[in-house]
This record gives sequence, structure tokens and C-alpha cells, in this order.
Amino acid sequence: MKIRLLTVSHKQPGWVHEACAEYEKRLPREWGFQLVEVKPDARTSGAPTEKVQAAEAVKLRQALGKNMRVVALDERGESWSTRAFADKLKRWQQDARDVAFVVGGADGLEPAFRDAADVRLSLSAMTMPHGLVRVVLIEQLYRAASVLAGHPYHT
Repeated sequence: MKIRLLTVSHKQPGWVHEACAEYEKRLPREWGFQLVEVKPDARTSGAPTEKVQAAEAVKLRQALGKNMRVVALDERGESWSTRAFADKLKRWQQDARDVAFVVGGADGLEPAFRDAADVRLSLSAMTMPHGLVRVVLIEQLYRAASVLAGHPYHT
């Protein structure tokens, strides 16, 4: 199973890159983790949110691999503990299907894209900046990998 993080966002601050790099190097090599940045659609004055979301959804679909399990990050999605996340990843590994975690742009994911996702995952009921979402998700991937490898984990 390969894991890809697709994110619609602008250039991120240095601390985001540093934190992501730290956790990325700890991920299992067999996951072939890849961060793919999708350029946000131009926000011209008066452009309706729906138009911006639709344009970004087209770019996201192009960045997805064939037959990937799509996990849309959405504050209204399912909320899992780290252990539950690890269990999901273990089952997904057995399915031999690659996984794409998808973070929408400033206006969120296009509703049709979000609703078509295999899973909607909430990292928090609160809205977070893109950089922080990246760090939290990659850290949780690392933590889940540690659980799967049998490393001690506090409960």
C-alpha cells in the first residue's frame, strides 16, 4: 500500500516543512509516502465558491492514482482514535489498495468530491490551517505505524 497526501494549498512556512520532514522519515518505506501539493484555483473577486471548489476538484482528481482509496479530510467526518486509525491502515494494507488523504482548499472540498470519497475523516471538529493539518496527519500516520509495529503506546 502506498500513501499519498494531496493538499490544495499555497507555500507553507518553514516549520511545517520541518515537522513534516521529521515524521515522513519515520514512516515505513513500504508506504512510499508522497506529499502532493495542488495549486489553489485563482480567487478572483466575485468568483463563486462553487466555481473555485470545482476547479480544485478537477486538479485533485488528476493527481489521484488509479483505484486509490480516497480519504477526504473534513471536520464533519468520522473521528478515530490513534488505535482505530492504525486498525484501518492495517485493513487497508491487506486490501492492497493505495490510499490518498485529501485536504481541500481554503473553501474546503467540492461537495461532490467530498461525498464521493471512500471515507470522510475528521482530525478535529475545529477548522485548522493547512500546514497544521499536514503535520497532524503525518504525525498520526507515524504513530499508527508505530502501533502496528508493536511499539508501546500509551492509552
